[in-house]
Amino acid sequence: MQKLSLLLFILVVIFSCQEKTPQSEQITYPERPNIVWIVVEDMSPEHLETYGGTGGKTPHLNALAAESLQYQNAFSTAGVCAPSRAALITGAYQTSIGAMHMRTLAPSAAAGDAYPPGFKGYSTVLPEGMWPYPVYLRMAGYYVSNNVKEDYQFRSPVMMWDESSNKAHYRNRPDPNQPFFSIFNFTTTHESQVWVREGKDSLLVDPKDVTVPPVYPDDSLTRRTIARFITNVMRMDAQVGEVIAQLKEDGLYDNTIIFFYSDHGDGMPYFKRELYDRGLKVPLLVKAPWLEGGTKTDELVSFVDFGPTLLSLAGIPIPESMQGQAFLGEQKAEPRKYIYAARDRMDSEYDRVRAVSDGRFKYIRNYMPEKPNYQNIRYRLQNPLMGHLLELNEKGLLNENQARWFAPSKPEEELYDTQNDPWEFNNLVGNPEYADKLEELRKAHEDWVAEYGDKGALNEMEMVRGWWNGGENPPVTESAEVSFAEGKVTLSCPTSSALIGWRKSSSDSWKIYTEPFEAVAGDSLYVNSHRIGFEAAEIAMTIK
Repeated sequence: MQKLSLLLFILVVIFSCQEKTPQSEQITYPERPNIVWIVVEDMSPEHLETYGGTGGKTPHLNALAAESLQYQNAFSTAGVCAPSRAALITGAYQTSIGAMHMRTLAPSAAAGDAYPPGFKGYSTVLPEGMWPYPVYLRMAGYYVSNNVKEDYQFRSPVMMWDESSNKAHYRNRPDPNQPFFSIFNFTTTHESQVWVREGKDSLLVDPKDVTVPPVYPDDSLTRRTIARFITNVMRMDAQVGEVIAQLKEDGLYDNTIIFFYSDHGDGMPYFKRELYDRGLKVPLLVKAPWLEGGTKTDELVSFVDFGPTLLSLAGIPIPESMQGQAFLGEQKAEPRKYIYAARDRMDSEYDRVRAVSDGRFKYIRNYMPEKPNYQNIRYRLQNPLMGHLLELNEKGLLNENQARWFAPSKPEEELYDTQNDPWEFNNLVGNPEYADKLEELRKAHEDWVAEYGDKGALNEMEMVRGWWNGGENPPVTESAEVSFAEGKVTLSCPTSSALIGWRKSSSDSWKIYTEPFEAVAGDSLYVNSHRIGFEAAEIAMTIK
């Protein structure tokens, strides 16, 4: 059955590349284009000069923006990396697949003793029939590389990428004519680099010249920390410039589709992990041959849309398992009306918050209003600004809007006009002028939960043991079954939704099995079968 479904998928890919939807009749899309994603971490849009700037210089991204469509309303599905990356890689809301907690694979080293008794790391078990987007790209003939971060809430199958390492590059593909999809992920702007780089890397901006957001007190320590963050953005800009220079050197820049984006908002206290726009809104630049450079769009885009859009651009049918919608390419959908986001466990600290936005008005539902917004996340305490804010709050030296983060509880519902109140200080719940908007977004949230489900309502370890059939350890994928006849090897796996990878040498990259392949008696054969979330099974043999 699995073999048949894969063959059908390949046939659909071949025929779909020749089809056009009514929405795309005016555009001639390239067949199997090269695509590069440049991904940075923990950075809100405004640090880029093309989004307004905060004092740093970003010349390479300015140049890219001049040739790109700039999205003004692109949002992650969480204010933190791993849940958002789960949505990116699957095209599904992390809350619908059990990937919403930060993070799942292992307890935080900084807070291991603070987790509840019985907690253990786990790999999210993806629903039946759901595979990450690199699988579809590889099956369609793409060379797929990732450099280097994954953090998708599950252990990646060995056949998911052609290469995933700090040396991964489209230049490594054996056939220079093979279309490629390559990710370059830079950690320079990550939260941790605020303290890791301090004292080791000179500042590129003067602290007296930075703009202090109203969530912070305006003092020397705050300005120093912000200057460090802006400096990191400038260092990252240079790294982006290196990738673009390589594409130009290889004669690929003009015809390569390039996405630049961040995995969520700023990695600063009261930004990261929150569901306010400062935690969710991301920069998104898309350069493509048919897009008019230097233009801006207010179209709403969610991280669950990135996978479908990627497949749409590559001419690959979007699978039903993806909950997002394409915003570019032949399968482009009508613009979405809302984006959705969620906050759940952060390291050892539990909270459950949901949000929906129409691009201007933001609705937040606090399922644990008895808890403060602030969570005592030990990892974050390494940021000097975090300790400073705690000290000032204890002394009563923060103003009302700054101290609100530390209030002992929070309202059950929040509503903000992010256009007129960008820092989301003025809760409009209870204001009769906005009663209709409150009801609209409340219903949008409830409809979203009804349509996709919300595993955040479950006890975490009970959810995991349900995946594990009540046991204390994940199931093991069944070993692949191998047959050899008439010079061809046929593979199958009894475990439903398992991917099968094969190679003839331990030094080769893994191929995804889609159809019988040629071999001769005496060949070595390595076969890996892996249902994502289960343990993988691997066999080695000599073909007879």
